[in-house]
Amino acid sequence: MNIAFFLTPKKEIIYEKLTHTMRQAMERMEYHRYSAIPILDKEGKYVGTLTEGDLLWKLKNDENLNFKDAENIFISDINLHVKNKPVHIDEDIGHLVETSIDQNFVPVVDDNNVFIGIIKRSDIINYFHNLLYRKIDVGA
Repeated sequence: MNIAFFLTPKKEIIYEKLTHTMRQAMERMEYHRYSAIPILDKEGKYVGTLTEGDLLWKLKNDENLNFKDAENIFISDINLHVKNKPVHIDEDIGHLVETSIDQNFVPVVDDNNVFIGIIKRSDIINYFHNLLYRKIDVGA
């Protein structure tokens, strides 16, 4: 089975670029109710994961920072504490499962290491649950 079966393409997910502002990220994360999103550089390569914790620590550690000022802080100025390990689109399913154990999502990159989407751990779990208990077709 190819891991592309599980892929949620880039155009269907929320991500931010290093050049976007802290306020933009906070508002998008709140609107979509995400606690973590991928961060991309100007070439579209995955560089890390922005979490709610990263945003809170930035607010806590910059005593003069408030929500209004967050529009002047770029994501590149925020310490990212998580870098979900990405996988290449041609990885085998076993490697994907191993990588997803400690991550809510797995970033997927192409042969040039350009970000192409994510695979959600919940999608992997649901697939194998259905495989075990509902006897779905393995060739799907």
